[in-house]
Amino acid sequence: MSNARATHLTRRGVLAAGGALGLGAVLVACGDEDTKSGGSDAKASAKASGPWTFKDDRGETVKLDQVPTNIAAFVGVAAALHDYGIEVKGVFGPTTTQDGKADVQAGDMDVSKLTVFGNVWDQFNVEKYAAFQPDVLISTTFDSAGTLWYVPEASKDKIAKLAPSVALSVYDRQLTAPLQRMWALAESLGADMKADKVLKAKQEFETAAERLRKAAKARPEIKVMAGSASQEIFYVSGTNLSIDLEYFKSLGVNFVEPPEKAKAEGGGWFESLSWENVDKYPADIIMMDDRSSTIQPADITEGTWKKLPAVKAGQVIPRSPEPILSYAKCTPLLTSLAEAIEKAKKVS
Repeated sequence: MSNARATHLTRRGVLAAGGALGLGAVLVACGDEDTKSGGSDAKASAKASGPWTFKDDRGETVKLDQVPTNIAAFVGVAAALHDYGIEVKGVFGPTTTQDGKADVQAGDMDVSKLTVFGNVWDQFNVEKYAAFQPDVLISTTFDSAGTLWYVPEASKDKIAKLAPSVALSVYDRQLTAPLQRMWALAESLGADMKADKVLKAKQEFETAAERLRKAAKARPEIKVMAGSASQEIFYVSGTNLSIDLEYFKSLGVNFVEPPEKAKAEGGGWFESLSWENVDKYPADIIMMDDRSSTIQPADITEGTWKKLPAVKAGQVIPRSPEPILSYAKCTPLLTSLAEAIEKAKKVS
């Protein structure tokens, strides 16, 4: 790893690199300083009026005189709330790609209507945030301390003075737990959680989960590896700590599991391999980090990668290490893995 990347491997940098098995914090990405501004009216229901109280996953309770409408949130949180009809106006985190298109973590949001405070790791325009006059800031947290994801360490105190914050934990629990918490948050903000679209999405998630459970039970011999690629390093994720992998494992999926000692450098999240050693773990299916800060499978030129049996068999599928926490967005993750296991050839 180059010095430029290595300098980012602080405690939070390790979480960004391996906590979600991605490289958002360690790759030097091109930021968009001239981020687009704008916004749209929150689509809260009529019942979302008067005082607002929400207890977050740090155990902290935010109390406001009115339900917040001028919300600032990590982009993935905003995308989940959007699926429930709550429109967040200000975001931070990977929102647009270098060509100006919506990042995968922006979901279905119209990014041209968002005020973006920072598009990459350690980028957060505090002055723009202050002018935005947020009612509340909402983010996820990848550690037991409740550290707000993508809120820079250097400016966190200034940011904290401008608005109260809410943290939803995506650390060391199964996917269903943060999905339920996002549901509760959206409901508190005025979302209609009895809408047909919402209830249908939840039912489809449960159906997809059962399909994955049956596929894993029918094909226990199929070995799945979760990976992420950078120029110098291939990361193999362990199943502990990551909300998606912990849940998939609970449904019976047979994962490659690096030993704890091998994951120590990655804070217990992942093992780092050189490209020469990318064949260390036999696998029939490889799930690859789909975030824009990582190298995608089609762009990997390493010969050792191309020789992997799963790659040669075309058994490589995307993985969303930071899933958008709505049932509608998480269902395809279950379906994709179930289908891959159902159709996989045993190649390891």
